[in-house]
Amino acid sequence: MLRPFALYRPTTLPELGDLLAEHGGDAAIYAGGTELLLLLKEGLIRVRCLIDVKRVAGLDAIASDDGAVTIGATVRHRAVEQSPLLLERCPLLAGVAAHVANVRVRHVGTVGGNLAFDAAMSLWSRGGERQIPLAEFVLGAYETARREDEIVTSVRLRPWPQGTVGAYLKFGVYERPTLGVALAVTMSPAGQVSEARLAVGCVGPRPRRFTDVERRAIGATAADLADAAKPLADATAEAVDTVDDLHGSADYKREMTRVFVRRAVAAVAARAAGREFDERYAHAVVV
Repeated sequence: MLRPFALYRPTTLPELGDLLAEHGGDAAIYAGGTELLLLLKEGLIRVRCLIDVKRVAGLDAIASDDGAVTIGATVRHRAVEQSPLLLERCPLLAGVAAHVANVRVRHVGTVGGNLAFDAAMSLWSRGGERQIPLAEFVLGAYETARREDEIVTSVRLRPWPQGTVGAYLKFGVYERPTLGVALAVTMSPAGQVSEARLAVGCVGPRPRRFTDVERRAIGATAADLADAAKPLADATAEAVDTVDDLHGSADYKREMTRVFVRRAVAAVAARAAGREFDERYAHAVVV
């Protein structure tokens, strides 16, 4: 049962700043509210007021400038999935958005409420604006570096260069994520991996990149990458920080990480070689 609360709907950032200054820790900001509602129902958080930021001007835009792409905090996942700009400049991101929950949730859930990609966060308060890397923003489960008087206004990222291929694989139970693996590599004109990004989420307290594993892929050809699928997966599984929860034990999640990273590497290697995916990897997102 939900406890009584006041609801505010500001339309400007200054108005929002005044509300945060007045209510502080007694307020919860929301746009989609998919996770917030669950937390309130379970009594895991208690607040006296909710601040709906969907009407705050300028937070729902997707734009490109100076070679980077900016996604407003209240942009819906469905908009990311269908954005012509993102389909052209950041196709892996658009593809990942298409795998968030279901269509109903994607029409409601927002980028600012679900962050899982390498980017810079813009946070606004009455004291000014600051930028923070996503890797430093997510501190743990339902815990971020956002201060009580701040709001996430946008996410800024630079599209990867030509020659980048990637895959995103996920596994869930009852539409709740148990594991998510994202891998992208950039192939040089000589046909070797010049840059790699590997991230695993949902199995531990926070999403994590595996830079040591990424470095092992640098210089590999598509064939080398295919041959290295198992050792790269084993290295990731050994390094991943898993926790027990209702969706599986820590050991189970470690083994699932091994399986899905191996599949992601194989899928990306096939894509880098210009081949069609094996049917086993048909659910991978490709760019």
